[in-house]
Amino acid sequence: MTTVLCVPQWQGSAHARAPRLTEGAHRASALITADTVVTVPTPGTTPKSGGIRARDTLIEVQRRTFEALEGVDDRIITVGGDCAVDIPSIATAHDRYGDALTVLWIDAHPDVYSPSTLPSGAFHGMVVRALLGDDELAGLTPDRPLKPSQVIIAGERAGADSEHAYLREQGIRRYGVPDLHRAFEGLTGPVYVHVDLDVLDPEVFGSTCYPEPGGVHPDRLADLIAGLDGVIGAALTEHAPLNQIPHEDNVIRTVSEALNSAF
Repeated sequence: MTTVLCVPQWQGSAHARAPRLTEGAHRASALITADTVVTVPTPGTTPKSGGIRARDTLIEVQRRTFEALEGVDDRIITVGGDCAVDIPSIATAHDRYGDALTVLWIDAHPDVYSPSTLPSGAFHGMVVRALLGDDELAGLTPDRPLKPSQVIIAGERAGADSEHAYLREQGIRRYGVPDLHRAFEGLTGPVYVHVDLDVLDPEVFGSTCYPEPGGVHPDRLADLIAGLDGVIGAALTEHAPLNQIPHEDNVIRTVSEALNSAF
């Protein structure tokens, strides 16, 4: 059985259209084949604190998400909202599978900024760094941080110099679009798959806040995901609908069906 955990959080983004991520979370959740949809209520926004926008809101959403996860004993696809929504899901998987867990972070951006390197304070640009337990992100990091060797960045093509320097320092594996397949080669479970929809080519799927040219075609991404063994959890994030486009709904179905088939 599959449960969709809908987390319509938008406060992790600094984009003017970020509130559309709430609609995107609900819309994507409705498009995924699942037995149950559980929605985590998201509170209103709070002031910037410690260099992070709406920090207290984000902490509260994490608390509510952990609480929701306690009542679910199915395969889970976490749907956002901004791409910080699945920190609790990844933390829960890490508690269960330990250091054998690999997180495949499929995203146009590596998301390893810190509050001191990202003036906007948008936490969705810091999520991987939070998963690794960075002290600047206290309160938003898992109790048991991931090791750099447990993370693979795939489809990235828009990271800043400071982010690439951090990736090199930490020894985190990173693959772009041309060599995307290499991120999947020899990868065995347990694997958690995070998909930020801005990894896709905006000429095919453009309803994201931060589209980047030269992205992955949805069919290629779906084929790679469907070929994985040992997927134990997944996320689909950053859908910010511009309008009602049936083709884009079909893209979400294609990617989500691949995630479902990989379980």
